Amino acid sequence: MTAVIAPPLIPVGKIKSFGAFGPNYEVGRALRQLDDGDWLVDIKMVETGETAEYRMTHILDDPEAR
Repeated sequence: MTAVIAPPLIPVGKIKSFGAFGPNYEVGRALRQLDDGDWLVDIKMVETGETAEYRMTHILDDPEAR
């Protein structure tokens, strides 16, 4: 039997930026857990609407957009 692992609390809808001066992105939903225990989360670039996958640990480290 495989264990069901619930994703961490994701700040869905928050607008964050890549570091202090990077572009803004909107946090989406958790996609899948990685082998190292981190999670990939769907994000959407605010300016372009482009979507990408981004590690949850990076999202937690990134500042909220101003």
